[in-house]
Amino acid sequence: MEDENGMIPMGGPDDLDVPDGPPDAPPTLKARNAVQQEVGRLLDLLAPERAAHRMGTKTNEVDRHRTPRGCVLQAAAGAVTVSWFPDSAQGADLGELQIVAWRGTVSRPGSSQRASGANVVEEIVLRPGERMGGAVWRAADGATFTTDALAAKVETLLEPWTKTSDVE
Repeated sequence: MEDENGMIPMGGPDDLDVPDGPPDAPPTLKARNAVQQEVGRLLDLLAPERAAHRMGTKTNEVDRHRTPRGCVLQAAAGAVTVSWFPDSAQGADLGELQIVAWRGTVSRPGSSQRASGANVVEEIVLRPGERMGGAVWRAADGATFTTDALAAKVETLLEPWTKTSDVE
């Protein structure tokens, strides 16, 4: 049962670990901390808290703004927002990550400048999970991402907005 590279598969996206304990038991503090670290790592990949300031930025550059529970990646013609919604300490879930691709300019929370508006193009909601000792993000459609793969997916969602010549 080898793949085309002669490797024996060790598991697939459906091989998520089952948590110990009763099914309705809240996640452990260790699990909550591990997920929070993965959220922080994802946000650091997408919008580092201390981004280097560059002189003479191009119009198709992306403004990366960090928020307490997410980030806004704003390009000239569109944006992608990433928002983390942790579940309560008594809840049975760890929380959910919401990724939204927007056409237009998104107003940042707390900003006095209000944008003319933006329209949702695509929305992905993911829940944290664990597979063979590593953290994964699982979408409602069954797609599974590592944190690095999810960061790449967000950058892919942002690509059409950075190519101003291709956008209406």
